[in-house]
Amino acid sequence: MSRWPVQLVLDDAQDGAPRFIQISRAIQADIRRGRLVAGTPLPGSRTLASSLGVHRNTVLAAYRELSAEGWIATREARGTFVSDAIPEVKSRRSAGSARVDAMSERAGFDLPARGAERLAELMARGRAREGLMDLGGGIPDVRLVPAMELSRAVRRVLSRAGGASALAYGDPAGPAPLRDALAAMVTATRGLGATRAHVMVTRGSQMALDLFARLALGPGDVVAVEALGYVPAWEALRLTGARLVPIPVDGRGVDVTRLAEIAAREPRLRGVYVTPHHQYPTTVTMSASRRLALLDVARARRLFVLEDDYDHEFHYEGRPVLPLASADPHGVVVYVGTLSKVLAPALRVGFVVAPPPVIERLAALRRVVDRQGDHVLELALADLLDEGLLQRHIRRTRRVYAERRDALHALLEQELGGVLTCERPQGGTAVWGRVRRDVDVDAWAARARERGLVLQPGRMFAFDGKARPHLRLGFAQHDPREAREAVRRMVASLPAVSATSRGGSPRASRARRSTA
Repeated sequence: MSRWPVQLVLDDAQDGAPRFIQISRAIQADIRRGRLVAGTPLPGSRTLASSLGVHRNTVLAAYRELSAEGWIATREARGTFVSDAIPEVKSRRSAGSARVDAMSERAGFDLPARGAERLAELMARGRAREGLMDLGGGIPDVRLVPAMELSRAVRRVLSRAGGASALAYGDPAGPAPLRDALAAMVTATRGLGATRAHVMVTRGSQMALDLFARLALGPGDVVAVEALGYVPAWEALRLTGARLVPIPVDGRGVDVTRLAEIAAREPRLRGVYVTPHHQYPTTVTMSASRRLALLDVARARRLFVLEDDYDHEFHYEGRPVLPLASADPHGVVVYVGTLSKVLAPALRVGFVVAPPPVIERLAALRRVVDRQGDHVLELALADLLDEGLLQRHIRRTRRVYAERRDALHALLEQELGGVLTCERPQGGTAVWGRVRRDVDVDAWAARARERGLVLQPGRMFAFDGKARPHLRLGFAQHDPREAREAVRRMVASLPAVSATSRGGSPRASRARRSTA
């Protein structure tokens, strides 16, 4: 036994591991280090137990653990040996360590370069917001979520027949009660005339965009997108190998004439991604004439129209404009919506409304990507829709967000009127402001971050990545007191501007002088 190279120091406090695990780890470590090579005989259980001062059953348990993982093998009538299948390896840890080696910090295989830079940038943006006051658009106030009602609905779902049906595998298109409830909702409020067969539930609208991109596109295909738009959607389209071409956006929405020109010269154009209700990020509503023209181009060219209606519920002036899908008898529109903006981003529930053959193909694809969603949560949301509670919550938050929109708009006019011009949007959760040309928008955003405030400059939404004299400012997530603090930080962060062009509110002028 003295010549056997295993050296053990048993300590009950070591990682909280029982002694048989400590023994198993020590032998594994010596095999990894190469001190125990393939074919090395191990001591008998009684011999090792006596040497270590433990019960024989402890050693037998350690040997069973090692055998189950393939480190050792027992040969009848001969004893126990290090497995012949174990390669000779050297440990990265010091000798005598009984801990398992740390995992590698690097991948041992090649990763594709396609999209890596843009995806890393998107991840960095998300991490950069942590712990900061965020004036970015599209973020609901999670403090308004009816958490108690949702919790009760989840308990009801789990109490039905012991929760067995909710906890089992289910339809990748989503549970029937929620699909029925969503079909009824979009029929009543968006004029879509949908049935369950037209609806699929997804983990947020981003999954819906990604699944449809995988279904409809491949390398070399072409997709038209708005020249100012939603970068995560663009990246989901790009990851299929498709090439994106930008279409200009103006005060009436996307330029459909330019889309027709692109369709005429691009034989592999497959479709267009648009946000017609409240264009992202400008908040413009697409005009009626362009809506009809877009559907005509899509029908004539057999293009899909991927309609992202990300904040349909939040329209404050008059009735919301109906989606493109409501005027589509030819089945060219794939409509994407979400409940995450209504409730909370963490409750990943989006949906697709499309012709049944599209839904069937999407569900088949989803089965190999994610299998199914969170059916417990989805059934709970179906209950809330059936009871009308979710609809009441939407009405309440619409009223609150309208007040916050007015409050932020008034603050911007009062404190930054000479620098930032923005129309009060009819809907959505953000304002799109135009910044005076002599103000460096990107520098303003950088200085604001130093004061703990996230601003979204126009460059973040530009297809060409170039600077734009715009800011997108969210109002939904902050109450009036918080909005005042955010605007105060904006004023304090304002870069210096030329003396000949100073104007606007006295406070903004003083801030420019003080930060010069």
